[in-house]
Amino acid sequence: MSVRARWAIVVPGSLAVGALFTYLHVPAAWILAALLVSGAMALSTGEELVVSKHFYAVARGFIGIMAAMPLTLVAASTIIGLVPAAITMSLITALVGMAGGMLLHRSQPKDISWETGILSMLPGGASLMPALASELGADYRYVALTQYLRLLAVSISLPFIVSLLTSPAGQGVDMSVQGETTWWIVLLTVAIAVLGERLGKLAHLPASSVLGPLIITVIVAQFLPAGHTLEPLYAFKIMAFMSIGWVCGGGLSVPALKSFAKQLPATILFIIVVMGVCALTAWPLTAWLGISYFEAYLATSPGALETVLALSAEGGAGPAVVAVQIIRLIIVLVIAGYLPQILRLLKRLR
Repeated sequence: MSVRARWAIVVPGSLAVGALFTYLHVPAAWILAALLVSGAMALSTGEELVVSKHFYAVARGFIGIMAAMPLTLVAASTIIGLVPAAITMSLITALVGMAGGMLLHRSQPKDISWETGILSMLPGGASLMPALASELGADYRYVALTQYLRLLAVSISLPFIVSLLTSPAGQGVDMSVQGETTWWIVLLTVAIAVLGERLGKLAHLPASSVLGPLIITVIVAQFLPAGHTLEPLYAFKIMAFMSIGWVCGGGLSVPALKSFAKQLPATILFIIVVMGVCALTAWPLTAWLGISYFEAYLATSPGALETVLALSAEGGAGPAVVAVQIIRLIIVLVIAGYLPQILRLLKRLR
């Protein structure tokens, strides 16, 4: 079967399954749909389904823009006041994730590299880590499958656990993105997605494919007229999410799945440990910031940002939830971006 014929099946198939998963409220619906359809194609034909590098670069640009949107909706003064506590708790959870990734590597050094193990276990940024994995030379298939497994566990458990906690019943933080979509806004978002990585590399940013568009979006948003937002069109969001699924699913093979299955027990164990550590760090956060455990638990939840924000608004949580989640996302991105340098330093110290 030719490449065009395979894509002629995969693209509409991904759209159909993604629409179904969205209707059923499946977490990361479009990523999972694209991963399943492209993975089925790769496994059935025995050939890798390659995504255009230029197309994937633009898609990662849109991922960076979407990651920046919460930063444009919270006042800088609010974020600055929460920085010390947020950095401390974020570093603890990130270090636990790194330790788990290193243990995964040690358990199967031939199958899981240092980079693959750490990117798989870093909490938060489930849609960002696979996008960075290929850039950093990690196994993006294993990273994507592990990150999705964590996202699924958090998304399913979070509403149940939060329902057992007492919410502050405040007004909550409005994280809805409302603004007029004009032709020049659409062109601006496309320009940021296309040029963000190049500008990020010129500025020597780590993980420039994501951090470049993210930082540019935050800066540009400050100069937009009232009533306008850089929120990408829904079609661009779908394209970006599906591209991640296609890259990860299109590279699947029977040996790769066997390798992942072999590591599944250890992977699940470390995901549970990371979730437990995040829940524990919520306790000191309540005293440090003077917030309820409901807010602290949501603030330290390892992923499922959309679910966290929805539950936060519904329960009347304050700005700490959004601020801590955003700061941790940035810290995780920086750690991931500097991962090669960090690993070289650790190997020298051994």
